[in-house]
Amino acid sequence: MLFDLPDHAALYAALLARDARYDGQAYVCVASTGIFCRLTCPARKPKLENCAFYATIGECIEAGFRACKRCHPLRAAALADPAIATFLNALNERPDLRWSEQHIEQMGYDPSTVRRSFKRQFGMTFLEMARQRRIREGFATLASGGKVITAQYEASFDSASAFRAAFARLLGCAPAALVADRPLRATWIPTPLGDMIAISSRSHLHLLEFVDRKGLPAELKRLQAGSREGLGIGAMPPSEQAASELGDYFAARSARFTTPLALTGDAFTRQVWQALREIPVGETRSYDDIARRIGRPSATRAVARANGANQIALIIPCHRVIGTDGSLMDYDGGLWRKQRLIEIERQLRTSNRGETA
Repeated sequence: MLFDLPDHAALYAALLARDARYDGQAYVCVASTGIFCRLTCPARKPKLENCAFYATIGECIEAGFRACKRCHPLRAAALADPAIATFLNALNERPDLRWSEQHIEQMGYDPSTVRRSFKRQFGMTFLEMARQRRIREGFATLASGGKVITAQYEASFDSASAFRAAFARLLGCAPAALVADRPLRATWIPTPLGDMIAISSRSHLHLLEFVDRKGLPAELKRLQAGSREGLGIGAMPPSEQAASELGDYFAARSARFTTPLALTGDAFTRQVWQALREIPVGETRSYDDIARRIGRPSATRAVARANGANQIALIIPCHRVIGTDGSLMDYDGGLWRKQRLIEIERQLRTSNRGETA
């Protein structure tokens, strides 16, 4: 059954006692420091009036708090929940299975508990992750030259219409619209924080986004409209280079990206994007900081719009922009993901291996 938080006084007493019964079940957000911790954190205890308690990491992040560097609540959340490891292993063993809540129950778990665990840790439910995995299999079949009907079966869809609808919801176009022989081609890049779509020509990377980004279908539609021949499917050299550099990034080996980029914004927008790339790894800036950096201190809102127009995630690091008060603010890839990216980059900086992207 789901865990119901006790009252504020009881949670504060648990924090003072470092009560392990609450580990992974409740988190404390400290107003005086702007961080959130596990209740078993060894750090000096905050005053009662500075504490707020939440049941999920997502709520802490949405409230604008950063993860503690001592108790590492993000890392602990994955390790403390054996259900996550169980279902990730099951998904790897049966990626073709059309997972349902009935399968979760057959494995002896409560679907609502599993849903909550995955949503807290990954920003999506297990069933959403499994569905995305199946679409990836179909995408890979199309990328290798396979027919749409073959891709449908590889993705374990019995219905052609259901496959087309799922594909269109994710990518904004029908699977038949992506054919191999096109100047711009899409490829799928798995990462530890979720799968990404890369769109490249033979010489430049045009788009790199997480596949669950709400604006992705509209971005793909614009790229299709701007290309006389539409989008194709398959790897191109810039996409392959980006995938390799992302591998080093997520392994905390390097944050150096040299993939050539196709930057289509106006002069002001490109200036903002360049300023984003000049933010040192492991550091953050506000919109006001960036506006001053480019010599346009009154253009904060225009800087925000340029930041939002970025369609090359991570390489143009819009995730390094936070509020002037230190809050994470909005991020189309999800605040949980933004927090994880910032943590990865702080690890890179600490190890003295990070370089400006």
